Amino acid sequence: MALTFDPFREMDRMAARLLTSGGTERSSSWMPMDLYRAGDHYIVNVDLPGVDPGSIDLNVDANTLTIQAERTIGSADGAQWLAQERPAGRYMRQLGLGNDVDLEQIQAHYEHGVLMLTIPVAERAKPRKITVEQRDRQSAISTGGSQSSEAPAGANSSSEG
Repeated sequence: MALTFDPFREMDRMAARLLTSGGTERSSSWMPMDLYRAGDHYIVNVDLPGVDPGSIDLNVDANTLTIQAERTIGSADGAQWLAQERPAGRYMRQLGLGNDVDLEQIQAHYEHGVLMLTIPVAERAKPRKITVEQRDRQSAISTGGSQSSEAPAGANSSSEG
C-alpha cells in the first residue's frame, strides 16, 4: 500500500488549525458522536475518553443542546515532551434538537469514556393509530330518510294548485 503525501492538504490543515482559536482549542470534531433513534427515544453517544465526568457541562437553551467538556493531561514537573498527540483543553459541541423532543426528560450518563444521552420523543410527535368510527349505513338512512320523506303539512296542497 503506497502512502502519498500531499503538501497542499497538509498546509491547509495546519493553516486552519492555527487560524481557529489560535491553535490552542480543538474543534468539535474531537467529540465524535453517534446519533440514532431507538423506538421513542433518540440516543446520542459522544466519545470523551479521559474526561473527568465533573467537567462535563450539558445545557439546553431553546432547542439547542450544548455539550462542553474539559480534558487535562498531567505531566511530571520538569518533563520534556517527546510527543504530545492526545488532545487536551476545553471542547464544545452543539446539537439542534427540533420541536419533537421532550426537553424536560433528557437523561445523561458517562461510562467508559462515552457520554450517553437519551432524548425522548415528545408525545405529540409519536406515531399513533387513529380509529375510524363505523356507522351503520342502513340505520343512518332510515333515521335520516324518515324525517326528510315527510313533507310539512300543506306542502302538497300548494303544489297541486
